[in-house]
Amino acid sequence: MTHWIRHFGALGAAAAALVSAQAWAETVAIRAGSVITDAASEPMGPTTILVTDGKIAAITPGHGAVNADREIDLKGKTVLPGLIDLHTHLTGDPGGDFWKEATEPDEWGVVVGAKNARLTALAGFTTVREAGSGRDTAFSLRRGTAEGLVPGPRIVAAGPALAIIGGHGDVNGFRSEVNELLDSGFTCTGTVECAAKVRLASQNGADVIKITATGGVLSQQGRGLEAHFTPAEMKAIADTAHSLGLKVMAHAHGARGIQQAAEAGIDSIEHGTYLDEAAARAMKANGTVLVPTLMALEGVSEGLGKGVYTPVVEDKIRAVQPLMASLVSRARQYGVTVAFGTDAGVYQHGRNGEELGLMKKQGMSDRDVLASATTVAAKVLGMESQIGKLAPGYSADIIAVDGNPLADVTVLEDVGFVMVRGRVIE
Repeated sequence: MTHWIRHFGALGAAAAALVSAQAWAETVAIRAGSVITDAASEPMGPTTILVTDGKIAAITPGHGAVNADREIDLKGKTVLPGLIDLHTHLTGDPGGDFWKEATEPDEWGVVVGAKNARLTALAGFTTVREAGSGRDTAFSLRRGTAEGLVPGPRIVAAGPALAIIGGHGDVNGFRSEVNELLDSGFTCTGTVECAAKVRLASQNGADVIKITATGGVLSQQGRGLEAHFTPAEMKAIADTAHSLGLKVMAHAHGARGIQQAAEAGIDSIEHGTYLDEAAARAMKANGTVLVPTLMALEGVSEGLGKGVYTPVVEDKIRAVQPLMASLVSRARQYGVTVAFGTDAGVYQHGRNGEELGLMKKQGMSDRDVLASATTVAAKVLGMESQIGKLAPGYSADIIAVDGNPLADVTVLEDVGFVMVRGRVIE
């Protein structure tokens, strides 16, 4: 009996200590020279932002006296919400050595991911959607950044992408027995099996379902970039995911694959290279968002003719090059919502901000580009009441730059201060 009393007494003391620690939270005062609370608002003048326990507690004009434990001086900077990249691959680096999949353990992806998470945050991106990884690598990284063990952004993770057998997202380019050995376990054929793989992804911890709805540029098979899944399979995936409260993001290049994915109820199209009028109208009618990933082409084009990619991949890169320069303007012509995403990992991590200028070149205003990477992206994630703007109760995801991004969004290519969930990233 004495042993049990001692045991529960220790538990009680620990619980009391935990409650006490939670009751006290450091309050930080950020003294800003100018603040843009969201992309739809004009800059405020000198402002003080109070941050407590990882959230914004108050935003007040001026630099008057406040009750804070410490202050951060950003009086010479413009302060605004942290940026959101809806398409990253933190657990991988660019390159054409596809065979490394057969030599490197999945755990190495977490090591690489820790490096890239910090680089991504320092670039001003405080939330990312991880668009395909090893079975558990992105989930481990997600926990590491959430608990503050790894400096980096908030991670919304898909885990392994659902693919057709032998298609983009499946293993290709090895002997048949090696392909089988490296199988992720997330290929599927038919509506029943595809629905089951969505449930498996959900069971394993996916925040979002990623599918490869068409062929891809960087996979080791040259069977074109059109639809892979059937319309019925895509609908089964979308319906099952939605029933579980999950959204679906679809890698898609070919126009008919884009159209079928939109008509099936897929939530976002990633890349969208061959978007045409019929596909765009289907996206508009179904509320499907385009995540154009213009930096992906920028990155892979830099490797052409250098022995980085296999001949089959080089051929596909050259085929899509002429189309990406007008992608955003094509989508906007038909009223398709464009949200920010870069495909980081296809190019070197930390260059995410260069996508902003590429979007502007295709006719978007500075304000619209900023919105695409904040409020619009937050809505795509279903997190518009938590991130994407600066307001009391929102996560303290805060960045600071020189200049005014509403006048020139490319100033966001050089971010000088980053806070993620109340933690300063250095």
